[in-house]
Amino acid sequence: MFLVANLPPVECFVRKEYLYDLDGRGEGEFTPAIWVSVKSIRGRALYFESLLTEYGALYDKLPLSAYTWRTEIGYELPLDYLEIWDSFSYHITVIEKATLKGLRCAMYAKDKEYYHGEYMFTIDSCHDDPNMLNTTLSETPNEHKSFNIIKLDNGQFAAQPNNRMKWFEQSLIAHETKDPDFKVSTKYFSVEQNPKWSAGNQDRYFYEIEEAYDFKKKK
Repeated sequence: MFLVANLPPVECFVRKEYLYDLDGRGEGEFTPAIWVSVKSIRGRALYFESLLTEYGALYDKLPLSAYTWRTEIGYELPLDYLEIWDSFSYHITVIEKATLKGLRCAMYAKDKEYYHGEYMFTIDSCHDDPNMLNTTLSETPNEHKSFNIIKLDNGQFAAQPNNRMKWFEQSLIAHETKDPDFKVSTKYFSVEQNPKWSAGNQDRYFYEIEEAYDFKKKK
């Protein structure tokens, strides 16, 4: 989707100070809301739109720090902890990864502490228009990040990439997990770039892939 994508209708609360542009009014107050959509503007935090049920009003362009799922917050995390990367592109998709549905997880924050919660869904980005110059890093392997939306135990929501998270599942995942010591993926993988092979200009249904050139032979 370009710019805006639908969200699951998550029931939550909005901190009312955000509804007054943080001018001091409404501080410490909450109003019920339902998520409607998410907006991705390159170089900015994800913007969430919600239906304010007490007012019958739509309000958008609020960051994750404006939202909670309860009105009693434990340890409060700032926006740059909840979401450590700005949006990469104007083109996004929203998906609930079926294997992760409802799983417990933990995000590794800037303060080197783990904060636990429950997986909700994922927002991912790309550059989908070949007629426009790609000036983003959304498809660069070592720079691309997805945003896993988490319902944190402290009452807030977070958007974290895969490499800042650990997952917990009683059947599939070991009781004592190892710390990942992996490197980021930097390679582009394709299966059609080897000039050695060719299917040729065939009209056969069950075609053969032949060796078109033997690079071991000397010219």
